[in-house]
Amino acid sequence: MSKTSGVLMDLGRSPHARLRPVPLTAVEFADGVWAPRRATIREETIREQLVQCEKTGRIDNFRRASGRREIADHQGLVFNDSDVYKALEAAGYALMEGVSPELEELIEAVIDEIAAAQQPDGYLNTAFMFNRASARYTNLTQEHEFYCYGHMIQAAIAHRRGTGRDTFFDVAIRVAEHLVATFGPGKRDATDGHEEIEMALAELYRETDERKYLDLAIDFLDQRGKNPSVIPDRPRRREREYYQDHLPVREQSEVVGHAVRAMYMTTGMTDVILEGEDAAMEAALHRLWDNTYSRKAYVTGALGARYEGEAFGDNYELPNERAYAETCAAIGAVFWNWRMLARYGDAKYADAMETALFNSVISGISLDGQGYFYMNPLASPGGYARDSWFECSCCPPNVARLLMSLPGYAYSTDDDGLWVHLYVSGSVAADLGERGRLAMSVDTEYPWDGAIRLKLAEAPGGPTTLALRIPAWADTAELLVNGEPAGVEVVPGSYARITREWAAGDAVSLELPMRARRVRSHPRVLNNRGHVALARGPIVYCVEEADHADVDVYDLGLPPDATIASHHEADLLGGVTVLEAEGVELNGKPTNLYQEQPFAALGATGSTPLKAIPYFVWANRGAGKMRVWIPEA
Repeated sequence: MSKTSGVLMDLGRSPHARLRPVPLTAVEFADGVWAPRRATIREETIREQLVQCEKTGRIDNFRRASGRREIADHQGLVFNDSDVYKALEAAGYALMEGVSPELEELIEAVIDEIAAAQQPDGYLNTAFMFNRASARYTNLTQEHEFYCYGHMIQAAIAHRRGTGRDTFFDVAIRVAEHLVATFGPGKRDATDGHEEIEMALAELYRETDERKYLDLAIDFLDQRGKNPSVIPDRPRRREREYYQDHLPVREQSEVVGHAVRAMYMTTGMTDVILEGEDAAMEAALHRLWDNTYSRKAYVTGALGARYEGEAFGDNYELPNERAYAETCAAIGAVFWNWRMLARYGDAKYADAMETALFNSVISGISLDGQGYFYMNPLASPGGYARDSWFECSCCPPNVARLLMSLPGYAYSTDDDGLWVHLYVSGSVAADLGERGRLAMSVDTEYPWDGAIRLKLAEAPGGPTTLALRIPAWADTAELLVNGEPAGVEVVPGSYARITREWAAGDAVSLELPMRARRVRSHPRVLNNRGHVALARGPIVYCVEEADHADVDVYDLGLPPDATIASHHEADLLGGVTVLEAEGVELNGKPTNLYQEQPFAALGATGSTPLKAIPYFVWANRGAGKMRVWIPEA
């Protein structure tokens, strides 16, 4: 039986965690953005993803490995096991809230197939059974064995915390014991080609108090940059950068290579520093974070500029149409920023997390929960649409597991009280130890409206702090307690901390400014020179073909002095706030490709209405043209 039922991450005894998550089971979402999406995932998407895993042979691979079904060879990609595990992790969080008996039966049946496939020594990877058994661990850089283990361990922990049952968890323990017996100091050195196992082993340590799991996670990180031979016959630095194996982790300063791998590496590193003192690793994390968010992150929070290698590009290399911006990379950024927030309590990490969530994460899933983006470009010439599944289907179950666990990201506690990171209508009941409980309701239409109302239903004893995040974009904000000024400093990009003796019925009101903003890029981002992006609150906007029948969105411009109005359209795309302005149509059809005289091509040829919708709902009305960055004409 889990000692941490309902918990996303067990940081209660992590010595370097400033903040501790409030359990998912203590938080209720009742808003218009997250709640309906989470309901769809819980009631429909998880089942459909498991059905897709069945249709595409992913679950049959386990039956083949166990001998329950005769199948000639492993089906699909070498890491297909991980898609099943991620869907099951989403299911573990869903089970904390309750699912239909039919879905729970399906979940348990899939777990039974997985358990039956495990080998006597604990090994479990369906791509390396029977005729390929001799290839086990011969190419850790590219074959994803540790990656699959990591997702399986995380899924098993979520299942245990969601059900109290050990059926899946026992499988994970046997895998972990197999790894401890095979790898580590004095045994076999290994550099994982796709990071993931590190954060899984860290959480397994928290769940079991077995230090050997954390030590192995540290050892796997320590191997990076020290063993160039792990890429068979190809020890070139550029290829090693792809796997973040070019330098020891404590010496790295720039995020490079495959963007998802890089995010999972930094997430695992942060897990390690939450558990023990490592000044060099902390310094590296700060350098890597600064490089990411001052030079390599899209305005939507997306990461990864290049199709080649699904990778980060050079500093300020942020193309729009050919942005790779994989959904999984944005999800990895949420994982990383969440852990950095737990370590340091700095609002910049919560801001980065929220930007990714509201833009580059939920853009990856359609409103009906049945279609997915793998890439999230910031401009499209048309023809790009979400798919129901992929040969490499890492993103669909990754979105599902993050959104099903999202309530665990909204609040934290420390020794002084409760921290509010995400403003979501609903309620929270936080255990504050000897102080008792702080239970409150949250009433807000955020992110469409900046009015946030918190009302205490149950108050703790003694002076207690309520820390409310003031987003960096909130240049003016007003904070009241029971209708009177709160008397605390309210600074954008920080937490406003109200410390007092609370009583049931106390009300806190936070008003965040929700003006439309023009955002401009650093001058070195060449694609965006002379362009602006529009934002309101945490939401980044785009112009889409569906709203501009009379003008090509690539010919839309926005005058510098144009007034930008906003209004809510309840019947549009699930209910969104749109931005409108008097734009201009640009002459986008010059005769020549090159000429000596200046082109007049960007001259305005006439005014035209400009309507911008939230980026995360684009392509829900067809695969039309779209762009985030608009010429400032």
